Amino acid sequence: MRVGLTGGIATGKSTVGMMFIELGCHLIDADRITHGLLRPGQPVYSAVVEAFGEHILSSDRTINRKILGEIVFNDPQARSKLNGLVHPAVIQRQREWLSEMEAKDPAGIGIVDAALMIEVGTYKNYDKVIVVTCRPEVQKQRLRARSGLSKEEIEARIRSQMPLEEKAKHADFVVDNSGYLAETRSQVAEVNSRLREFAANTSGKRRP
Repeated sequence: MRVGLTGGIATGKSTVGMMFIELGCHLIDADRITHGLLRPGQPVYSAVVEAFGEHILSSDRTINRKILGEIVFNDPQARSKLNGLVHPAVIQRQREWLSEMEAKDPAGIGIVDAALMIEVGTYKNYDKVIVVTCRPEVQKQRLRARSGLSKEEIEARIRSQMPLEEKAKHADFVVDNSGYLAETRSQVAEVNSRLREFAANTSGKRRP
């Protein structure tokens, strides 16, 4: 069974993903795939450096994600350019991983954690979609605590993504991660149970 896990920046997707792993699900993180693709020597790395210039590089020739982030989060055209270079390779790796997972564990639940699957339309490739949300003030507080960004930078990064309420409209399940971890864990356990029930009771796909 193929499941998409998404949400906004600083909503706690990774935390929710770890909870699903603890319940026996398989998971791959699009951010980790991207990190690998942007390593020196990779074709995507070369394409990104050519597109944005060597000023995005650190002294060790790795891509400075802070510099690149400042560019793309404030420029929709630059963001679109970066996504066009990175996303095809990320999506291909996700497909390969899902096929590998299904071969090893045909009855298993494979979860792809990707922030932009709704924006780019790949959410349609999954049997079920989970959207992680939280209250706006919690989202901003978490982003400030983990990044040290200014208020303006935080607002820009949140604005660069689809609003959470819009993402939730595409969800089969919504996990509200605003409160205590125990509350989130309870929601995840319920979703996990329903996913396994769906997988056991149907061989069809919700999404074409």
